[in-house]
Order: sequence, then structure tokens, then C-alpha cells
Amino acid sequence: MSGKPDVLIVGGGVIGLSIAYRLAREGILCTVLDRREVGREASWAGAGLIPANTERRETNPIVALRSWSATLYPEWSAALRDETGIDNGYRRTGGVDVALTDAEDQELRSMAGRWKGEGIVFERLAPQDIRRVEPALSPEVRSAYFLPDRAQIRNPRHLRALAVASASRGVLLRPNEAVEGFVVRDGRIVEVKTASHSYSCGTVVLAAGAWTGGLVEGLGLRVPTPPVKGQIVLLHATPPLLRRIVEHGRNYLVPRDDGHVLIGATEEDAGFDVRSTPIAVRDLIDEALRLCPCLENASVAATWAGLRPGSLDSRPYIGALPPFANLFLATGHNRAGLQLSTGTAELVTDLVLGRPPRIDLTPFRPDREPAVAEHAVFRS
Repeated sequence: MSGKPDVLIVGGGVIGLSIAYRLAREGILCTVLDRREVGREASWAGAGLIPANTERRETNPIVALRSWSATLYPEWSAALRDETGIDNGYRRTGGVDVALTDAEDQELRSMAGRWKGEGIVFERLAPQDIRRVEPALSPEVRSAYFLPDRAQIRNPRHLRALAVASASRGVLLRPNEAVEGFVVRDGRIVEVKTASHSYSCGTVVLAAGAWTGGLVEGLGLRVPTPPVKGQIVLLHATPPLLRRIVEHGRNYLVPRDDGHVLIGATEEDAGFDVRSTPIAVRDLIDEALRLCPCLENASVAATWAGLRPGSLDSRPYIGALPPFANLFLATGHNRAGLQLSTGTAELVTDLVLGRPPRIDLTPFRPDREPAVAEHAVFRS
């Protein structure tokens, strides 16, 4: 490690760990604080969906960030595997978006228009080709679009690889260190306090997910990160019955190589409650059986919930937070934290090193006026 200014990162989810790993590759001293075990909140609970990328990134900065992040994943996955021996499960499996009604078909046609405008590769499948592309789909599927560039990762493995690679490069990981306050001097945060320690710092990056808004309030500022609860059901089938990612509206089925299938995910305003509920579990299972009846004999392996960090306009917060000269935010990614983590880490690295960010960060400024919320074309 070099003698460059140290960085203290609050939050050890996929955003915080990705930033730590990327900074460590630049020789920057980093410490990561997390309120519980590193990598066990929303990042662990997600499905690991990586959207299709496009070269037509001039559409807008959000498309640019999403597509750039997707392009970085193969490179990051290979590097992490080489450094740690951990395969994060990055696979380009392709995906199928389906409609079961005429109204849903019209919505998909509209979505396909947005894909076309962004330069996303897709194909509207002829009825006789739907089950050829994904044999597990129900005959009741009204229409389907195939997106061959959709990919996935096994997010628990990815988080473990990030933690191992970061630690091997000198990053100090400090689990069970909930931040309780800050010491400010001359317009800079000079210390971050937990119940048991006080950490001095040169630069602070707040990447604490849904808890970030509360931490910012302690500094007299307002950057809302309301928790958005998402529940997931994990099925197991032998032999594996599904080979493509299947998306239906806001829900998805994600097949793993070992026969597991993730069913997700709800969107709930439930505060910081992370308990699974029988009604939501039943609804998700019903959704899976409606889309893929062949899963009727699959067993339920696990259920869980996570809290995604929201924002007021669906865009993440990435950038400096005035009036503090050494404070940056990277949070508010909602359902897209995993898929945007690589690009977010690259951008925060640019900011910490004083380089011009490689994407226009104006739409992501933490102190921006909220824009009209955009309907996401991809989820995770």
C-alpha cells in the first residue's frame, strides 16, 4: 500500500466492498465498517441479475452506468477468481421476458421499444419458439422476448470474493461496528465513531444502504434512503428444470447451475422489518408455478428478505455531499445495487483520486432536486 490518504467506507455490502476492492487496486488504504457481518444485508439477499449491455450509452447517464457496469462484470469476475479462487457464478444465461395476458403483451411491446432505443439486443419469439428457448415455460404464456445477453452472478459468492480479495490487498474489514456519530472539524469529517472505537479518516464514503439516510441526518443533512423490502423464495429441483432467467412484470425466476431457482421479489414498505411472511412466500411460489408448472415438485430450500436502499426518484446517489470536503455517498440503488456496483465503484474511485468521473454524475448528485421517477427497464 502507498501512503495516499486513507478512506473509511461505511457499509460492507456489494457497493462498499466493490469500492474498497477497486481503491485497494489503486493502492489506497481502506477500512470498511459494517453494522453486522460484512455482506449480509440486501446484497446477499438479492438475485444477482446482470442486465444486457449496450454500446449506445449516450442515451443518458443511467443507461451508461448500467451498461458500463454490465460490461465490467466479466472482467471483475475473472480478476476475483484469479485472486481468490472463488467462482462468483457469473454466467451469460440469457433471459426471457413473458406476458400472460393481452395487457401484459402491450406493456412488453412498449418495453421492447425502450430496449430498441437503448440498443439492447432482443428477439420477439414466435409462439412455436417460446418453449424451444425455455422448455419449462407454461403453454399459457401469451408472448415472450428473448434477451441473449442477460447474465447472473451468485451474489453470496461474489460478496465473499470481494471480501477475500480486498482483505488480501490490505483492506481492513470491521464487522459489527455500527456507526454512531461523526467528528467534524473545519468542514471535514475527521473521525467516525462506533460504540467501541473512533476511526480517524482522510476521506469518508457512506455506502450503508437503507441506513445511509439516518447517518446523514446525524450530519444535519437530508438524503432519504427509504428501505424497500424484498422477499425471495429459493426452490430446489433435481435435475435442473429451468435454464433461462424468466421475468414477468416485477417478478423473476433465476436458475442456478445446481438446480436451485430463486423466485423474487416483492416490493414492500415495511420499515426495517426483514422477516419473511407466509402470504408473500405463497404468492411467489404461485407465481413460479404459474410461469413454470414443472416446478410443482420442487422443494422449498429457504426464504429470506432484504432491505433495498431507495431514493426519492429511483436514481442512486453517487458523488460528493456538500458542505463536507471529504464526504462521498454511494447508495440509493434500490433494486439495482448488484448490477450497478462495478460502475459505481469505478466512479467513486475517480472521485477519491480527484480524476474526472467517466460518466456525468449530475443526475446522481446526493444534493440534487428529485426528478420524475423512471420505470426501470431491468431489475435485480
